[in-house]
Amino acid sequence: MTEDVHAEDGSSPVAESVLPLPLEFETLYLANQEAFHSYALLRLGTNGAAEDAVHRAFLEILRHWNALIEENDLQQQMWAILRRVVMSQTLKAFRKRLALLPSDIGLFRAMSNLPPRQFDVIVLRYVLQYDTKRISGYMGVTPSTVDHHCRKAKERLEPAVASHIKTEGDRE
Repeated sequence: MTEDVHAEDGSSPVAESVLPLPLEFETLYLANQEAFHSYALLRLGTNGAAEDAVHRAFLEILRHWNALIEENDLQQQMWAILRRVVMSQTLKAFRKRLALLPSDIGLFRAMSNLPPRQFDVIVLRYVLQYDTKRISGYMGVTPSTVDHHCRKAKERLEPAVASHIKTEGDRE
């Protein structure tokens, strides 16, 4: 049994309850969606992943819309958000693959179990070899926060490496 969602006058109360988007946001969406998608597709490799990333980026832009429209560099801020979302999605996929790689010392498994920001910092710094300033830009945090996450990640990874060193010493 289905319910009729139309009011007596034939209008749809569901459609009327949808909150309108700011007109400027809709305009920027239409102007940038194709370029955002092309960028995400190039970085992520699949159409589905690119669509997800662009969707997440525009939701993030919308969430910060009032602050963003105050900025002189709105276009740059929008692209920065897209880059962060794409990087986040790339790192998330890398984390899943990393946990499956064989490692004699258990480092890959230990890395894949790090909290998200610590994992991101370790991969960006030691795998991609980005400097602190570039990492802070991608993550949207201060350089001191990047250093803090890196320090904490190293502390969490030490037991995996230390247990391997101890085990190797026992074998000799």
